[in-house]
Amino acid sequence: MAVAIKEKRIEFRVPDEAKKTIEDAARLSNISLSSYILSVVLKQAKIDLEQNEIIVLNNAERDSLMKALECPPKPNEALKDLFR
Repeated sequence: MAVAIKEKRIEFRVPDEAKKTIEDAARLSNISLSSYILSVVLKQAKIDLEQNEIIVLNNAERDSLMKALECPPKPNEALKDLFR
């Protein structure tokens, strides 16, 4: 079994009650406090990143995007000047 090498440290302060709640949850999961925090935070970070990468369009927006991709407008003079 491979063992992950821990190279970085993250520190933060929390109120006593928050620490107790997190410790209780870690104990229920039968893992260390650090492992519990890492697993929960990492899961949420992946969700946050995924949601940032997904764009949800309604049907009209999707149709407009597809039309623009399939039949892009001809470049106007301002755009031509920009590329010169």
